[in-house]
Amino acid sequence: MRAGELARRSGTTIRALRYYESVGLVVPRRLANGYREYDPIAERLVVQIRELTALGLSVEETRPFVESIAAGADESDVRAAALETYRSAIAGLQTRIGQLTAQRDALEARLALASTVVDFGDLVGRELPDEQVFATNGDAVNYRHLGPGRTILFIYPLTGRHGVDLRDGLLEIPGARAPEQVRWFRDHHGELLTAGAARVFGLSAQSAGYQQELAHQLCLQYPLIPDPRLTLAAALGLPTHTAAGRTFYRRLTLVVTGGVVEHVFHPIPAPPTHANEVLRWLHRTAPGRPSARGSRIRATTRAKRNE
Repeated sequence: MRAGELARRSGTTIRALRYYESVGLVVPRRLANGYREYDPIAERLVVQIRELTALGLSVEETRPFVESIAAGADESDVRAAALETYRSAIAGLQTRIGQLTAQRDALEARLALASTVVDFGDLVGRELPDEQVFATNGDAVNYRHLGPGRTILFIYPLTGRHGVDLRDGLLEIPGARAPEQVRWFRDHHGELLTAGAARVFGLSAQSAGYQQELAHQLCLQYPLIPDPRLTLAAALGLPTHTAAGRTFYRRLTLVVTGGVVEHVFHPIPAPPTHANEVLRWLHRTAPGRPSARGSRIRATTRAKRNE
């Protein structure tokens, strides 16, 4: 068949056929008058090239598969070539995913450092709302009466459900695919308590059922607090993020003592290892080594009591 007919039947262009010819994948015969004549198998070759390139392969990556078809190999050999092509392409994608993930994480860290939405210094000394909620372990929790000692309340946007893709728009939220930060607070829970924390809570705007599923799946030693109405954000002016028509918390961590904010961690450029940052702060501000913010909270609390 002539080039025009092959282009029409395979859904491609004359220009693409010239390119496939130049790289030696679909080579026509030359007639005496100079016209190109393609064998019937050329249609199958072009269709295969187009299908594979539509999946993200380069034209060169289709070569083993296409050449096995052109050589008239039997179906088992063609299948083997196809499997090799697919495996090679998947390996290349895995490499690119790793590179892109590293690039995304670096950009997210810079974004977090550049996006200070609230004057977090003003949060220190603020009382948490007198609001009761229920944590994933079934206990009633009052933000203002969390208990004696320091409470670590780490706040995160959301986590993806295992085996279920997030909707478009939610993937733009840093760390949305996997609950690395939740896992790290789990893995360092004992160290946090030893370093001076009395308790740990995680909080997000996701529903109670979703949070309970996550707590069970990850075998958490600490409870999660669902805050779908963003009560804490409204009370303290915490930063939020809107995606896919829903509002989520931005990532930050509060250290709460006596129902009052003692310290704020924000931004959090490396969520998976943030628990280590909290551990270092707890060690630095252990009894006998008060922090400047700790002095501020005591002064603020005394002033309120004297009003």
